[in-house]
Amino acid sequence: MNATPVIEARGLTKHYGATVGVEALDLTVEPGEVFGFLGPNGSGKTTTIRLLLGLIHPTTGDARLFGRPADDPALRDRVGYLPGELVLDGRMTGAETLRFLERLGSRPAHLRAELCRRLGLGRTDLERRVRDYSRGMKQKLGLIAALQHDPDLLLLDEPTTGLDPLVRETVFELLANAGRTGKTVFHSSHVLSEVDRTCTRVAIIGRGRLLGVMRVADIHRTSVRRMVVHFAGKAPLAELELTGVELVEHDDPAVVLRVSGELDPLLAVLARHSVAHLVFPEPSLEEAFVELYRSSSPARQSDEPS
Repeated sequence: MNATPVIEARGLTKHYGATVGVEALDLTVEPGEVFGFLGPNGSGKTTTIRLLLGLIHPTTGDARLFGRPADDPALRDRVGYLPGELVLDGRMTGAETLRFLERLGSRPAHLRAELCRRLGLGRTDLERRVRDYSRGMKQKLGLIAALQHDPDLLLLDEPTTGLDPLVRETVFELLANAGRTGKTVFHSSHVLSEVDRTCTRVAIIGRGRLLGVMRVADIHRTSVRRMVVHFAGKAPLAELELTGVELVEHDDPAVVLRVSGELDPLLAVLARHSVAHLVFPEPSLEEAFVELYRSSSPARQSDEPS
């Protein structure tokens, strides 16, 4: 059965005068995905989210949520949104803020108490005015507001900003649980290790253009890796001259290799020699991202206002 995509963008383009925010973006996110949206600051991430929410209108192209136009008011109850630059009314208490945001929709905030407990925002905190909150407390409040009505789609722009490591772990658990229960999460971030933790597929954006969409597992499998080999005897340098293998350092009998090709030829060489020690660390998503970003050179620079 082919389900309607939760997010669908076709040729989505936004220009700010002569400046490109997003250019010809094609993107599909399926139900139940925890989907990463990666890119450095100013790459077009926030502009894309605002277009998906109908907060701004595209120059050309189209965005749809659940098969409906992105600016359809009927979608609002189904979406939870955390902006990258969260602005709250400092005169209200935390509790008043959550109740006010609940009243803007028709779904009850039945997850509020559990979320407050898990994110560590207690009764005393909720009775304080938001202007007295730390940055981390405001971020917790924003997350609770986005999640409290159990939305079908979460659009989160840099959700762990200002949070301490333990609270970040809780956020990762909440996102993973949302995916397991059939919710869809669109996790925009420039913190690559976070997307590595939470997402199964990622889109990489740079200078307003989509550079690629791939599975996290595939990025790890195809990315450039480093291998440190300590041979029991002299390093067989001539045999290591293989396609996709670059000698980075040599201090006999140790070598450091940069491996981008198939592993089998290299492993065959190592099997013919006595190896005293071998380190082949799993490549990080950050290393893979840098490699992908370096290999792509979009023509125009985005200067997204966020």
